[in-house]
Amino acid sequence: MHAETGNAITIRFALPAPELRPYVTTYYRTDAVCSPSEPYIEDYLHPEWSNLRILSDSLGEAAIGSDPLRRSPDFAVTGPTSRSTRFRIGSGRSWGIGLLPLGWAALIGAQACDYADRFVDGFEDSAFAGFRSLAQTLSVSSGDFDEELALIEAHMGEVLESGIETHEAIAEVNAALVDPEIGSVAGLADRVGMNVRSLERLSLRAFGFPPKILLRRQRFLRSLAQFMLDPSMKWLKTLDYQYHDQAHFVRDFQRFMGMSPSEYARLDKPILIAAARARMEIAGEAVQGLHRPSAAN
Repeated sequence: MHAETGNAITIRFALPAPELRPYVTTYYRTDAVCSPSEPYIEDYLHPEWSNLRILSDSLGEAAIGSDPLRRSPDFAVTGPTSRSTRFRIGSGRSWGIGLLPLGWAALIGAQACDYADRFVDGFEDSAFAGFRSLAQTLSVSSGDFDEELALIEAHMGEVLESGIETHEAIAEVNAALVDPEIGSVAGLADRVGMNVRSLERLSLRAFGFPPKILLRRQRFLRSLAQFMLDPSMKWLKTLDYQYHDQAHFVRDFQRFMGMSPSEYARLDKPILIAAARARMEIAGEAVQGLHRPSAAN
């Protein structure tokens, strides 16, 4: 585990147990301290896979895409996203559990496309009933990082022991998506040995979006990750080789982040820059969407 600390933020990441790595990217805890004059810290989260977030003693607001800010549930479940998420957090701590598409399919079971680009209250949505006891336990826990991490690991281990189905095709598609050599739907279908229609159905069910959007998102994230690790870089130096030119990248940036690259570069990023560096050190990738899935045991 590792921490990156800014003026008022500490973010710590931990990898799951080896048997859970095909399903879970990382666990992460955010501790915020806000001054009375500035009661919130605000940032913009890039598109990513689904996450379970438990706010133990902090208040938060979030909005995906052009939606208005609204109060984050104490147990917030965000489906896979293709739009940026504007969020604000106050003083306190929160935990997150990042799920790979295989984790969503095996641990949740709901159609990912039904939760794409939205977040819901995990205490109210029956699809997430299996994680409510964990959320309730964390809400009254000691605050000690190691103790709370152990609670999460124990609960996730119980979920695994209860029996989950491995969907080999989902893991294969995920592995192909993080391969920078795959740039077309036809190439993706050929890599995983599926016809395009079957690939589209699987993509909506487990990944939340059609393959064309997923490939476009991955190309964008590869470029964004370079900038997040070194914000002093010029955008031209971050561009993925699949971009034809800078205008091509700017169109994608507007699509996925809702703003231009220059607008984003001018924003303070008190949480995401620290998170990218901490995630890179512990998990080998700066953003969740580029996380390489482990093979299921």
